[in-house]
Amino acid sequence: MRRRPGLSVRLKLTLSYAGFLAVAGALLLAVVWGFLLRYVPDNSQGLLGISPNRYLLVRTFFPAAAVAMVLLLVFGLVGGWILAGRMLAPLTQITAAARRAGNGSLSHRIRMAGRQDEFRESADAFDAMLEQLESHVAEQRRFAANASHELRTPLAISQTLLDVARRDPSRDRDELLARLQAVNVRAIDLTEALLLLSRSDRGNFTRESVDLSLVAEEAAETLLPLAEQRGITLDVTGGTTGVGLGLAIVHSIVRAHGGTLDLVPRPAGGLLVMVRLPGTP
Repeated sequence: MRRRPGLSVRLKLTLSYAGFLAVAGALLLAVVWGFLLRYVPDNSQGLLGISPNRYLLVRTFFPAAAVAMVLLLVFGLVGGWILAGRMLAPLTQITAAARRAGNGSLSHRIRMAGRQDEFRESADAFDAMLEQLESHVAEQRRFAANASHELRTPLAISQTLLDVARRDPSRDRDELLARLQAVNVRAIDLTEALLLLSRSDRGNFTRESVDLSLVAEEAAETLLPLAEQRGITLDVTGGTTGVGLGLAIVHSIVRAHGGTLDLVPRPAGGLLVMVRLPGTP
C-alpha cells in the first residue's frame, strides 16, 4: 500500500520529548516570576533598602533563563533522539522480520532477548505465527506431493490395462472397458476427495458414515491389474491393510475426522500405521 511520506516515529517522539522539556521549563520560569520576582520591590532602593531591585533582577535573570531554555531544548532534542532510538530498536527488529517473511523467508525467528514487555510480547507472538505458518506451508507442500503421487496411480493403471489389451487382442473388450470405467471413476472420486480434504482445515464439509470395508474392496479391485501384471495376489480382510496413501494425506484425513494416527516401526522392518476414527454415536 503506497502512502505519502511523513515524519518517522522516532522523530515524533524526539519532538515530543523536547517539547515536553520546553513546556516544563517555561512553566518553571512562570512559577519563578509569579511567586518570587513580583514580590521584589521595583524602586531604586530595592528590598529593605538594599539593592538590587526587581529591574536589576529581571535584567540579570532573563538572559540566563533564555540560555537555559535553549540548552534545555537542545538537550531534549539530542536526548530524545537517542532515547527514542533505543526504545524503538525492538520495533525495527520486528519490522525487518516481517519484511523477510513477506519475501518468502519463513525459517527465521526474532527471538528477542530481554525481560518481558509489550515489544517482546509482540516478537514472541510473531515468532509463533511464523512457526505455525512455516509448518502449514510445509504440510501443504507435502500434501501436494502426495496428492500428485496418488493421482498418478489411476493413470498408471489405465496405461497398464491398455498395454495388456494391446498385447492380447483376444482379451474381453467389455471387461477392459469396465475396468477402465472403474479406474476413471476412482480417479474422479480421488480428485474430488483431495479437493474436499484441502478444505478440511476450515471444517466446511459434511460428515457422513462410510463403510471402510467397501472402500478397501474397491481399492483392491482397482489395483488388481497392476497386481496381476506383477504376479501379486491381493487379499482384503478386516485388519491394518494399507491402500498406499501418503502419510501427509492420511494425517489430514484422520485430523479432519477427529481421529488419531499412530506410527510404530516393525522389528523386522517396515512401519505399522494404526488409524483410529470415531464411530457413529
